[in-house]
Amino acid sequence: MSHHNGRLRTIGLLSLLFGLLLAIGAILAYSSGNSFFLVLFAGIGLVSVAYSYWNSDKIALRAMKAYPVSREQAPALYTMVEELAQRAQQPVPRIYIAPSPTPNAFATGRNPENGVVCFTEGILNLLNERELRGVTGHELMHVYNRDILISSVAAAVAGILTTVSQFFLLFGMGRGGNNNGGGNPLALIGSLVAVLLMPLAAGLIQMAISRTREYDADSDGAQLTGDPLALASALHKLAGGIERQPMAEDPKHDAHAHMMIANPFGARAKQLFSTHPPMPERIRRLEDMAGYRDPGAQG
Repeated sequence: MSHHNGRLRTIGLLSLLFGLLLAIGAILAYSSGNSFFLVLFAGIGLVSVAYSYWNSDKIALRAMKAYPVSREQAPALYTMVEELAQRAQQPVPRIYIAPSPTPNAFATGRNPENGVVCFTEGILNLLNERELRGVTGHELMHVYNRDILISSVAAAVAGILTTVSQFFLLFGMGRGGNNNGGGNPLALIGSLVAVLLMPLAAGLIQMAISRTREYDADSDGAQLTGDPLALASALHKLAGGIERQPMAEDPKHDAHAHMMIANPFGARAKQLFSTHPPMPERIRRLEDMAGYRDPGAQG
């Protein structure tokens, strides 16, 4: 449902990510003289994407120990989600709550018909109703923009690239020393370049895709609610709340941190490679949408 340049940028970044996968597959096939490896890793990539996409909701909800809530248990939350879904003319997602004190929220599900919005107990205790509505609009737009598919593809391809590049290092160096009875410097150089640069490039592209989708969900969610400053206020509170109560480091949390509205690890996260845009920049963009100006500004 996003109609701005972010969608085109995402398509371009995904294309570049797939291009890297094809490039390393082609190098591996060329150095081995066997195209089987290209077909093999392409197949592995497709299976990984399909599995991650189809099971994204189950995997993320299980990792967060989230539980479904009924209308009777959370009537105000249901009313809020239903009102925004109706305004977007889209299906109403299921609602889950995660028993985590870290304030956060995320959306998952393979399509709008199977969408899920999950709130942590921490965010429900931290935000007021207006701010929570702003967060809900953001998460709904992740579902309606099919960002779950995009993030699943990006994560799977980036993971395959890292695995393939490591395999290529071993394969290139192992075979490179046996060709024609001597070392093959091109195979060695190609191996080193692949293992050093391909995973780094894949990570940077995945990060750029995630940041683009976050900016788009901020903008689209603010348009859906008609209240950009509500989301800006929520993000400001979330930044402070996460610093006070960051999520514990855990591989299962690391794998799904990019899905959350704010980086759950706070200042411990490496900002250069963070999948989330800088919070001050997100807030500034939302304030610009609302035509807000700091009363303390000069001029």
